[in-house]
Amino acid sequence: MVGLEIMDLFRAMPGSVAQGLIWGIMAIGVYITFRILDFADLTVDGSLGLGGAVAVMLILAGFPPYIVLIVSFISGLLAGLVTGLLHTLLGIPDILAGILTQIALYSINLNIMGKANQAVSVDRYDLIVSLRYIPQAITVGAVFLVIIIAILYWFFGTEQGFTIRATGCNPDMARAQGISTNKAKVIGLALGNGLVGLSGALVAQYSGNADVNMGRGAIVIGLAAVIIGEVIGNALFRKRMNFALRLFFAAMGAVIYYLVITFVLWLGLSSQNLKLFSAIVVAIFLAVPYLKGKYSTSFMKAAKKGGE
Repeated sequence: MVGLEIMDLFRAMPGSVAQGLIWGIMAIGVYITFRILDFADLTVDGSLGLGGAVAVMLILAGFPPYIVLIVSFISGLLAGLVTGLLHTLLGIPDILAGILTQIALYSINLNIMGKANQAVSVDRYDLIVSLRYIPQAITVGAVFLVIIIAILYWFFGTEQGFTIRATGCNPDMARAQGISTNKAKVIGLALGNGLVGLSGALVAQYSGNADVNMGRGAIVIGLAAVIIGEVIGNALFRKRMNFALRLFFAAMGAVIYYLVITFVLWLGLSSQNLKLFSAIVVAIFLAVPYLKGKYSTSFMKAAKKGGE
C-alpha cells in the first residue's frame, strides 16, 4: 500500500513541474517589480486573472493560440500601466495603487467573461498547453522561460533596462543622474504585469478554464518562488549569481514550490490549508537571509573578542 502511495507521488511530480514552469513566468514578473524595481505591487492577483480571462474568451472566439498569448501579455501590460500611473501621476502609495487596480480588475474580468467561470476544452480548441498533455506542457513552459530570460537579459542590459534597475536600487541617485524615475517605474510595472498576464493565459489553458478568482493569492506564490529561488541560487553560486541566473532561479523557485505543495498534499495536508502553508514558507525563506546575517555577525564579533 505504501509502495502504491509513493508511486502516486511520483506520478504527480511531472504535473507539478509543468505547473511550476508556467507559474515561473509569473514569478519572473514578480521578480521585476519586487526585486528590480523595489515596488510592492499587488496588481498581480488581478492581472493574472485578466490574462486568463482574455485568453479563454479569445480562444472561444476562434483566435489563433499565439495571438491569444500576445493579447494576454498586452492586457497584463495595461494593468501594470494603470498601477504605475496611479502611483506616479496621482501620488498614490505603491501598495494602495496595486490594490486599487486589483479591485478594479475583479469587475473587469467578470465583464470580460460574462460570468465567474468560463471553460475551454482541449478537445474542441487548439490549446498551447493542457493538463491532458503534461510532457508537451513541460516542453512549452521550458521553451517560454528560456526565451523570456534571454529577452530580459538583453533588455536589462540596454540603457532603458539600466534606468529601471537604477530606479529600484537608488531612486534619489537615479534622479540626480537625470533619469526619469517615474517613467522607469511605469515601464517596469507594465513589463512585470505583462509577464503575469502571459502566465495567466497559459494557466487558464493548462487548467481548461478561467475563473474570476484564479489570481487570488498569486502574489504569495510569486513571492515564495522568488525567495526560494534566491536562497537556493545564492547557496549554490554565491557571488557568481548573474542576472540571468537570478531570473532562472526565480522561475525554478515556482517549480520547487509546486513540488513541495504536491509532497505536503501527499502527506495528507488539507487543501484548505495551502494558503497558510504558503505564507509560512514565504516567512521562513524571508527570515533565512536575515537570521543568517545576524548570527554570522554575532559569531564574528564573538570570535574577535575571543582572539583579543
